[in-house]
Amino acid sequence: MAPVAFPTSFFLCLLLASGLAQAGRLLVVPMDGSHWFTMQMVVEKLIHRGHEVVVVIPEVSWQLGKSLNCTVKTYSISHTLEDLDREFKYLSYTQWKTPEHSIRSFLTGSARGFFELTFSHCRSLFNDKKLVEYLKQRFFDAVFLDPFDVCGLIVAKYFSLPSVIFARGVFCDYLEEGAQCPSLPSYVPRLFSKYTDTMTFKERVWNHLIYIEEHAFCSYFLRTAVEVASEILQTPVTMTDLFSPVSIWLLRTDFVLEFPRPVMPNMVFIGGINCLQKKSLSKEFEAYVNASGEHGIVVFSLGSMVSEIPEKKAMEIAEALGRIPQTVLWRYTGTRPSNLAKNTILVKWLPQNDLLGHPKTRAFITHSGSHGIYEGICNGVPMVMMPLFGDQMDNAKRMETRGAGVTLNVLEMTADDLENALKTVINNKSYKENIMRLSSLHKDRPIEPLDLAVFWVEYVMRHKGAPHLRPAAHDLTWYQYHSLDVIGFLLAIVLTVVFIVFKCCAYGCRKCFGGKGRVKKSHKSKTH
Repeated sequence: MAPVAFPTSFFLCLLLASGLAQAGRLLVVPMDGSHWFTMQMVVEKLIHRGHEVVVVIPEVSWQLGKSLNCTVKTYSISHTLEDLDREFKYLSYTQWKTPEHSIRSFLTGSARGFFELTFSHCRSLFNDKKLVEYLKQRFFDAVFLDPFDVCGLIVAKYFSLPSVIFARGVFCDYLEEGAQCPSLPSYVPRLFSKYTDTMTFKERVWNHLIYIEEHAFCSYFLRTAVEVASEILQTPVTMTDLFSPVSIWLLRTDFVLEFPRPVMPNMVFIGGINCLQKKSLSKEFEAYVNASGEHGIVVFSLGSMVSEIPEKKAMEIAEALGRIPQTVLWRYTGTRPSNLAKNTILVKWLPQNDLLGHPKTRAFITHSGSHGIYEGICNGVPMVMMPLFGDQMDNAKRMETRGAGVTLNVLEMTADDLENALKTVINNKSYKENIMRLSSLHKDRPIEPLDLAVFWVEYVMRHKGAPHLRPAAHDLTWYQYHSLDVIGFLLAIVLTVVFIVFKCCAYGCRKCFGGKGRVKKSHKSKTH
């Protein structure tokens, strides 16, 4: 009798159904902006699976807490939405005029004010005594958090709860320190370096210097967050103290985008979690696509947070877009460029994933945020990348290295540069072939990223953490971690042995040759 073959979906259902009977309580501490879009997907699925979810957010935010069918608790903060808008617009506008190409210049420059606002949130949360008492009485099973503003880490430590991090990555070296994951600068490029994993000697030198720079200034940059944490926890703490208890790291990337590197058992890769099934286009956008004819369309979006750019640069972009035969759908809310061509349609919002999944889409102009990059990969659309800040430069470098797109410098690019880049990725078949190969690799997986994320959050809730995945390296001192005490001990033994051997040889030489010399001298004296 032939064995019965069960489909993969059957085992997936069993995997996810295993948590249904153990619905628990989850505390969610998210980050505002684009970070929330994909985190919200995980939260909604956990709610759908019967868990009691409480989301804690500031009363002023861009996106947080909207359309959630769960308990949402807010706390008052000292700044307004206008303050938040002003700081973020200053950050994004600076990149169009004087881009900050190092992590130090970015975090201590235009981003400083924005980070100071976000770091202040946690103090406001814990000043709300009623909210803190409410959270204390709920007896949560775990905290699901975005580490960007550090508050989720403080909450987890304050309530002694196991935590699950949801992030693309972490500034400075706190991912490596928090997970105790080796990250050698000899072949693992640092954030903002724009290097690949195959570096020249000069690039390896600079990569080491960037690594040293991170260690030197990150404590200065994060001093406000550390002060707030120490004040709330009523004991001096470091950022490593906050990151090291994390149970599971859910990282919104994978090795189709990232270069190969060492990972730890509690690091789970969920890149492409935002790639949803393509939906039918609305009549408005379907009409735009159909009207494009055989040339097709180009989708242009700089992400959910950046929709306005300096007028001069907007006119240069509009000029370049008017030189290509494709219809361009441009998400833009700024002043309409006076030279906008007939083939370019400005919209305040567009269904990005659905448009990228349309067979008539020829190229994608993107700021290289991780969400846009993965939607481009999932749908197999070659990209023209205009990175602005954060991890965007590194994302663009990775895609360019794989032959799936062309990167432009937003400060130096001209209309000719953008025109040539678009014509290159559209007309050179190798770009389409490379992005389709990456898309095929990315989609070839045993479980969808969203289901994987949900499983690991529930896993931590069921088992009250994942201590068996925590490496003993957390309990070692720096000299023990690098085995300096062992090296010193073995070196002392070797030196002792060498010293003893040397002394024995010296003694033997004196006995063998020193004695003969004295005998000869005494013989000569007797002869005289």
